[in-house]
Amino acid sequence: MKVIVFGATGTVGRLATEKMLADGHEVTAFARSPNKLQIEHESLTLRAGDATSRDAVAAAIQGHNAVVITLGAGMSRNSTIRSVGTRNVILGMQQHGVKRLVCQSTLGAHESWSNLNFFWKRIMFGALLRPVFKDHELQEELVRVSGLDWTIVRPSAFAPELATGSYKEDFPATDRRLSLKIAPSDIAGFLSRQLSEAQYLHRAVGIST
Repeated sequence: MKVIVFGATGTVGRLATEKMLADGHEVTAFARSPNKLQIEHESLTLRAGDATSRDAVAAAIQGHNAVVITLGAGMSRNSTIRSVGTRNVILGMQQHGVKRLVCQSTLGAHESWSNLNFFWKRIMFGALLRPVFKDHELQEELVRVSGLDWTIVRPSAFAPELATGSYKEDFPATDRRLSLKIAPSDIAGFLSRQLSEAQYLHRAVGIST
């Protein structure tokens, strides 16, 4: 499958790009500075561009079979890159007839709010990261009404120190027995899995240890 990754140089985007290449996909890495990936592979194409540019995003999407969004804003707490970039991706997919969309959001968005503990509800998403959280929620709303074949992936907090391969998926919003942590490599593997599976089509799914 020919897939383009938006936000390919971020923590998860980089790992997802590597995993998709390992899984046999042809991958285009879209980012402001895609050379930062420092990955060499015969099935990898680097595409420099700004996700806030509607024209640049649409041009990059043409010719692909699927899109994966792992957009982030680094340490910025007030960026709207997730919702703005996702809106541009959706418009580009609609323009070029590309249907499959896999979008990384965050655990806690919408009905999964109940999965969070006091720390995440009141301190992190309730105060420190409130703009980031609201941007994720808007991002999800845009995906849901896009008319595309979408899957929203909601990982808990990144924990690179965790061993990989052991995590929960598709748990109910009533599940409060979560550590609320997950290894970024597990997120990457889950994102890649969605390209060949339809289990979570038109659904938002949480993943966490």
